[in-house]
Amino acid sequence: MSEPHRILLVEDEELNRMLVKAVLARASIAAVRDAQLVDAETLTAARQRLADSEFDLILLDLNLPDGNGLTLARELSATGAPRPPVVAVTASVLPQDQKAALEAGCDDFLDKPYAAADLVATIARHLGSA
Repeated sequence: MSEPHRILLVEDEELNRMLVKAVLARASIAAVRDAQLVDAETLTAARQRLADSEFDLILLDLNLPDGNGLTLARELSATGAPRPPVVAVTASVLPQDQKAALEAGCDDFLDKPYAAADLVATIARHLGSA
């Protein structure tokens, strides 16, 4: 049996982190349900988690207490090193916000509030389990 996928959830709101955990725990797709979720509440914490460990996917809130999540997406893209897919997850749903996220290096965009099925499908697609 292979190791479970590891997902870094960069989200400052505790309620949103709890929601993602609950959705994953109930997912019908085993690779999503069994994924190990690691939290980071700030950009600083996210950078530290990424320095300490490898992840298969990053779910990235854009509005964080210590800056914009797009900064992290740009940093990851600028290294040129292999990196996990980055999904921007934000309440900023204007077309220019989505364009900015993709230009910063995000691989996908999921707007809040999202349906649980959309979150699961997005994760599964990026983990190669869809």
